Amino acid sequence: MSKGRVHRRRRVVSVATLAAVGLGAAVGGRALVAGATDHATATRWLLVAGAVFVAEVGFLAAHLDPGRATAAFAPPNLVTLARGGLYAATAGFLVVPPTTPAVRWAPAACYGTGVALDVVDGRLARATGRTTDLGARLDRGFDTLGFLVAPLVGVVWGRLPVVYLSLSAARYVYRAGLAWRERRGRPVGELPDSRVRRPLAALQMGFIAVALAPVLPTTVVHPASVLVVVPSLATFVRDYLSVTGRLDRTGSGTGPPDGGSMK
Repeated sequence: MSKGRVHRRRRVVSVATLAAVGLGAAVGGRALVAGATDHATATRWLLVAGAVFVAEVGFLAAHLDPGRATAAFAPPNLVTLARGGLYAATAGFLVVPPTTPAVRWAPAACYGTGVALDVVDGRLARATGRTTDLGARLDRGFDTLGFLVAPLVGVVWGRLPVVYLSLSAARYVYRAGLAWRERRGRPVGELPDSRVRRPLAALQMGFIAVALAPVLPTTVVHPASVLVVVPSLATFVRDYLSVTGRLDRTGSGTGPPDGGSMK
């Protein structure tokens, strides 16, 4: 058997193993949701969460190097994959009404735990010297997913105003704008360094988790969400103007590269 075929088989086995583990977790999650609601509601949760999880598995398969299939099992990447599972679980509550205390706390618990693990996987990768391109791609991809599904749940449940979804859309608009310029043959520069991009991303993650929790009244959360989202949207605008050459980078308060998880 050729080396290339062996590598491809290892990639299939790695992805299938992780998918099986995730499927088992999803079945367990359905049982928990059924205990807090009913079987029909739990099945709806499983369908949505399962669809998101399948997309995550596809994302992993697309970015997993056949020659380094075992990289998916590196501890930092396993933590990142757990984050993806928690965000998929969060997405399932799009179709679950907040009728019981356990359900009302569930999205905040799932998303908030995923946010906490976002700190763990990066530190673990640096501490063990296991920083990889796969880990970086998974981290960015799942950050973007979390910024999409958690605010959607917040809006559907009335915990966040619709305007907050502008943050979820901002990354896609940003990327679409750059792709449009590239198709037209126009120059696109490098993303500028920034001291504020990562702290703002962390602020948004923390705020979303708090907003989903049934603690603060919506009369507080809704106005606060508008104030919180403005600086991040302004950063997207600044970055777009910079990479398209419309903004002079000198004197703009830039600093060391910080990863920019919302990009």
